[in-house]
Amino acid sequence: MTKHILFIIDGLPGGGAENVTLTLAKGIADRGHQVTLLSLNKRLDYDIPPGVDYRVDHDSARGPLRKLTELSRRARSLDNRLEQLFAEKGEPALVVSSLHKTDRIVVRSQRLGQCNVWHCIHGIYSRSYLGNKQPLARYFKKAKIQRVYRGRNIITVSDAVGDDLVNAMGIEPHEILTIYNPFDVAQIQQRAEAENPFAGEEYILHVGRFHQVKRQDRLLEAFAQAKLPTKLIIVGQGEAAVTQQLQEKIEQLNLQQQVILAGFSKNPLPILKGARLFALSSDSEGLPTVLIESLICGTPIVSTACPGGVGEIMVGELAAYQADLNAASLAEKLRLAWQSPPHITPAMYAKFDINLIIDRYLDLAVK
Repeated sequence: MTKHILFIIDGLPGGGAENVTLTLAKGIADRGHQVTLLSLNKRLDYDIPPGVDYRVDHDSARGPLRKLTELSRRARSLDNRLEQLFAEKGEPALVVSSLHKTDRIVVRSQRLGQCNVWHCIHGIYSRSYLGNKQPLARYFKKAKIQRVYRGRNIITVSDAVGDDLVNAMGIEPHEILTIYNPFDVAQIQQRAEAENPFAGEEYILHVGRFHQVKRQDRLLEAFAQAKLPTKLIIVGQGEAAVTQQLQEKIEQLNLQQQVILAGFSKNPLPILKGARLFALSSDSEGLPTVLIESLICGTPIVSTACPGGVGEIMVGELAAYQADLNAASLAEKLRLAWQSPPHITPAMYAKFDINLIIDRYLDLAVK
């Protein structure tokens, strides 16, 4: 029976959660279901898959009170857009809301009040939202987040994310379950065959948005300490302040000839496949997509053993390539992977196969 599945997300800039949402939307549409992707921002850095009905509810409000009224105003705007959508297609059997800003709006929606809504949590909130807060600000921010998710249905992308929500954030959901992010192995391997702009070069690769939690500064320090005969290519974009800090760090470490800031890529998979190894340096991760994509491309991985889903990916032989949260340890693991890389097998990523994951999501579609 054909079902209507609705995804709501706060824009589609280059990022892991956005990529996961598009992969899910495409996979469910490929099963013959109606899929609507409603973005709350007109930013679009990806191609919309065939079969996915893409709609936008962009907020163009201006003025001094814009921030004060944002959530209630945007919830009303969302309700108006949903009225039109439901009139065309009927109420969805499943609504999946991704990213915290989206969730703050969705929980205020009257039109979604009687719908089967699940909030998909992609990150370690105690780190990403509370990690840099002073005690009083931390208390109020934590209370705000608790109000958003209390009594809600929650999907977490790793067991570690769920543990953080319940035990560190003190959230009491109505229901919570882990569903890993989906990976279309055949498609990833096919897309990895496209042209690699760095073909013929030997390099270590990092892919990620420029954000404090990703700690590209730690990676630069580790790369400098590792003293490997190779280049470091960093693919991504992000906050201007972080970008400037990275550029200054590269100069400070005298790495201008060895580090390439390659910008955002819609398809970094060929670069990933061509890398000698992939390195992640984060302070926290929900379930880092690029680590799994690396394994699917046959590329060895190194990562900080940060809070989150890294430990659910890097099991068995791969566990030896996890570093402590400091540059010296990460440099040591870079040297280890360079000199003695692990043998990558399909068993290392089998549990993330898209067909298993889509089955789990469709099991939630109750109508």
